[in-house]
Amino acid sequence: MKVQQLLDALWRDYVASTPQASAIHDLLSARGEIITNDHVALRTYGAPGIRIADLARPFEAVGWQAKDDYRFDDKHLVARYWQHPEPGLPKVFISELVLAEMSPVVQQIVAGLVAQLPAGFGERADLPWSGRPWRVTHAQYAQLLAESEYAAWVAAFGFRVNHFTVDVNALSTFPDLTALDAFLVEHGFTLNEAGGMIKGTPQDCLEQSSTRADSIDVAFDDRTVRIPSCYYEFAKRYPLPSGELFHGFVPTSADKIFESTDAKR
Repeated sequence: MKVQQLLDALWRDYVASTPQASAIHDLLSARGEIITNDHVALRTYGAPGIRIADLARPFEAVGWQAKDDYRFDDKHLVARYWQHPEPGLPKVFISELVLAEMSPVVQQIVAGLVAQLPAGFGERADLPWSGRPWRVTHAQYAQLLAESEYAAWVAAFGFRVNHFTVDVNALSTFPDLTALDAFLVEHGFTLNEAGGMIKGTPQDCLEQSSTRADSIDVAFDDRTVRIPSCYYEFAKRYPLPSGELFHGFVPTSADKIFESTDAKR
């Protein structure tokens, strides 16, 4: 699979469950903006066959290279990002839930989901957008949700991009992220205010904001329920003292961005 085919497949799957992303993309395009993606993000469980390294394999096969690792203690997550040597291609950010740190209830439910995976599932070339590969009840989702929004989201949606991210540096009609956020609010979009509308500062070399996740109907085994799906993120990067643009992530900011899918907000 070629790079653009992979990115197109991710985008098609993403907008199918994130109507606001298409709407914002069209709104910005109507202003004459040419939209570039800063990064895409995926979520998974720290279980054999579906770990970070497994989701990364299709990206690495077409040139993405592993960079920094991160840890999110409060949410019991680890993460890594990848960068492609070709300028203009998005970074790839993949996180996973550290199951050993979760309660026996969460571990048991997740083990039951993972046990449903067919042999060789983690080797699929389309693993990052393969969807939900297991049967799960809303009652199980609710049990996971009580302890970990992240665990519940992965149970409900499986493998798909959690968010795309607009590269604010590449926009020409907004002076900064504050102006873009004001424009989005003016057009009726709800932004994630956890930790402030904008996460990070120029001193961090990265500012981020995001919408609140769309809510869509999800069919569980026992009922269909409307729950938060995916969101759209916006990132403005600043140069390091060396003059090179900062390409990494700021854990304290990313921690709050994760909350864009919180069902409790």
